[in-house]
Amino acid sequence: MIDEQVLRSFQEIGRDLYVAGLVSSHGGNLSVRFGDRIIIKRRGAMLGRLTEEDLVETRLAKPDSGVMLASTELVVHRAIYLATPALAVVHAHPRAAIALSLSREEIVPIDNEGSYLLHKVPVVAAEFASGSAEMVEKLPAALRQYKIVMLRGHGCFSIGQTLDEAFQWVSCLEESCEIILAAKLIDEPFLEYRKMSEEYRSW
Repeated sequence: MIDEQVLRSFQEIGRDLYVAGLVSSHGGNLSVRFGDRIIIKRRGAMLGRLTEEDLVETRLAKPDSGVMLASTELVVHRAIYLATPALAVVHAHPRAAIALSLSREEIVPIDNEGSYLLHKVPVVAAEFASGSAEMVEKLPAALRQYKIVMLRGHGCFSIGQTLDEAFQWVSCLEESCEIILAAKLIDEPFLEYRKMSEEYRSW
């Protein structure tokens, strides 16, 4: 049985991701870690309409009966928890960030909030970008240094101590990417407002 507070957290963040347009109806997934166990969204469940039956509890390090129902990204979530101090993982498909990930090695926000909170977001690539061994190798390594990472053409993986915290990085990244795209559309030279310091390009 899933703790009521944990269920409510999944429901609120899942709904917020969907309403904000950060996932499609059945896209994305969430998980939290409790010691040697994790709770993760069920395969195929809708993030915007999660019920208790849509959450699966399984072991962190070893397969058990829960793996059959869990998200296809379970292996990636496990690897992230084993490699980082994260207690929550959010995987979403932010549209503007995905568009930028197709042509960039990193996303560097040009707005003040994105610069302050994220500095930059690395983009990693995988031939098979859904629950693959390559993702297991690359994403946890990147998340040791950054709180959010883009997987080219697929979406982002964000970590935090809570789902709320991990959600904040996703929301911030997408806002920054929308601003980058809007600035490109306006296509006017930037006026100086923070001297475009190189410090914003490093973490």
